[in-house]
Amino acid sequence: MTSTSRPVGYIGLGNLGFHLAHSLMRAGHPLTVTDLDRSIAEPLLAEGARWAGSARDVAAASDVVFTCLPSPRAVDAVVAGPDGVFEGLAPGGTWIDNSTNDQSETLRLGALAAARGLQMLEAPVTGGVHKAAAGEITVLVGGDEAVFEANSALLSAIGSPVLYMGPLGSAALIKVITNMLAFVHLVAAGEALMLAKRGGLDLAKSFEAIRNSSGNSFVHETESQVILNGSYNIGFTMDLAVKDLGFAMDFGKALGVPLDLAGQTLQTFVRARSQYGGGAWSSQVVKLLEDALGTDLRAPGFPEVLQ
Repeated sequence: MTSTSRPVGYIGLGNLGFHLAHSLMRAGHPLTVTDLDRSIAEPLLAEGARWAGSARDVAAASDVVFTCLPSPRAVDAVVAGPDGVFEGLAPGGTWIDNSTNDQSETLRLGALAAARGLQMLEAPVTGGVHKAAAGEITVLVGGDEAVFEANSALLSAIGSPVLYMGPLGSAALIKVITNMLAFVHLVAAGEALMLAKRGGLDLAKSFEAIRNSSGNSFVHETESQVILNGSYNIGFTMDLAVKDLGFAMDFGKALGVPLDLAGQTLQTFVRARSQYGGGAWSSQVVKLLEDALGTDLRAPGFPEVLQ
């Protein structure tokens, strides 16, 4: 442990959380972890991370605890439950949530943390699992600016750029906006590739033409590749996509913004989840069109998993 390292905890070692935790280790911070499935943590433990039996025990061993969890209910249970983070974190400690959480829940939990003398930042990430693995994922931060500055080194360890958005709740809104756009772009990319395929174009050449055109998007550059491979493996599930699009629609209602495209996209994802299951990769939404037309979108030379 160096003069600049800090004992940190990480709870939730899923597709994103594992890589974010690993980035903290790479930066030299002593790490304590827990998850529902200990086997997921084994590579981290082999590199020197410590295992704790509960969220409370993680917090007791840490100055700062990160969480990356799949739903508001899971965040509440892990953080505010009887054996949760708030029970183990010493006054003055900090909780940083990498989850994409409901804004009202973020504000509620932030108030509970403050009442216990704890600090909180929301820090959802965006850019994909491959970016998280490289330590290059974008980190969107909301909370007190002084708390942000005090933890900027930790946040920079997990990703880049680190963008401070404003008070608590700000990051929840912008993260939902970015995900909403990504899902709209994903459905559109599938339709574009299908037009190319049914029009007799080479899909690999079409991918490059779109990538180098005004129609390009981050989603096309990334998710179209695993669609063309046929793995659809983007490390993000249908359940998570439906959750996040639901958050977007809630914001639309609350703020008086009609979200026509987002609403249609949500219904497309609901159908895809019904067809392929909540654990299917979100990129598989494009398979609805493939199945309907009996035409697959495959091309050689594209990766099964993004690197």
